Amino acid sequence: MVELSISGDGRFDGTVETVEMHTGGEPVRIVTSGYPPIPGATILDKRRHARENLDHLRKLIMFEPRGHYDMYGVIPVEPDLPGADMAVLFIHNEGYSTMCGHATIALGRYAVDHGIVAPQVPVTEVRLQCPCGLVNVRVEVERTADGFATGAASFESVASFAFSLDQKIDVPGLGGVTFDVGYGGAFYALVETASIGLDLKATPLDRLVDAADRITKAVAKSLPLEHPDDPDLAFLYGTILTDGGEGALDPTRNLCVFAEREVDRSPTGSGVSARIAVAVARGTLGWGEQRRFESVTGAVFSGKAVRADKVGRFDAVRVEVGGRAFYSGRSSFSIEAGDELGRGFLLR
Repeated sequence: MVELSISGDGRFDGTVETVEMHTGGEPVRIVTSGYPPIPGATILDKRRHARENLDHLRKLIMFEPRGHYDMYGVIPVEPDLPGADMAVLFIHNEGYSTMCGHATIALGRYAVDHGIVAPQVPVTEVRLQCPCGLVNVRVEVERTADGFATGAASFESVASFAFSLDQKIDVPGLGGVTFDVGYGGAFYALVETASIGLDLKATPLDRLVDAADRITKAVAKSLPLEHPDDPDLAFLYGTILTDGGEGALDPTRNLCVFAEREVDRSPTGSGVSARIAVAVARGTLGWGEQRRFESVTGAVFSGKAVRADKVGRFDAVRVEVGGRAFYSGRSSFSIEAGDELGRGFLLR
């Protein structure tokens, strides 16, 4: 493998190696080598450093011709929290998110399979530090004739809460929109699709994406957010369009559009946490009552509120989210001298 080198002008000359996974169809590109060490006293310091100094590498592996508009990835970094088994930064088409449930589910398997955490039967616990805090992942493990085999995983969210309920806003092209804002490691606007004259199954995907993006931009502009732990967490990550169901008998369908119009193929783990927190705040969901959430690919996550918590002035809940990730391959990315397009571009 060619060793990574970065010139003073940010030029890249080397190889980035990755393990490829997906959860519910949503990609998880995990960097295994090729990134330089990312300095910082805390994980949010590391996130800022990567954003300000290494963003050309994010574009290299997220953008075309190696990725695409909806690619998602993970950069492992050194943890700074006591007891954390590993720490990660999450990357996508716009930048660096603070929490990602589908990637967390995949990283649980990855940590056990790659010896970061020793396997324990029937469940192995992985303590994963995310930019939003420490997340405990539980991975199903069985002993086979060939060794240990990992399976489904679940994680307990960071403290999740309803930030605001029954808000109303005028959105260009949509008119008046009623929404809630929930936090599950990231902030989301939650909107029932029928209330804006659309349908998650019948309406073309591009119209749904456009509507969600309009809502995100309007809400972000008009509603100041706050998070007691750190101002870096206080931004609207996206909008989740729902079918209005509760997921008790049949899965409730939702579509998450985040970052720069990126479409989550999975049911969105941090979004499930936010939806559960809002349901608890409304009194429509009790402790330990499991719900199921379905994405545009038909993938299903489970979710339930397991205990109460407090974040600053907010009454919060800890949510258990479950799903299944799969390996899809390995990649080795490089770039030839003079290949300007190879530095990354996006078409949509």
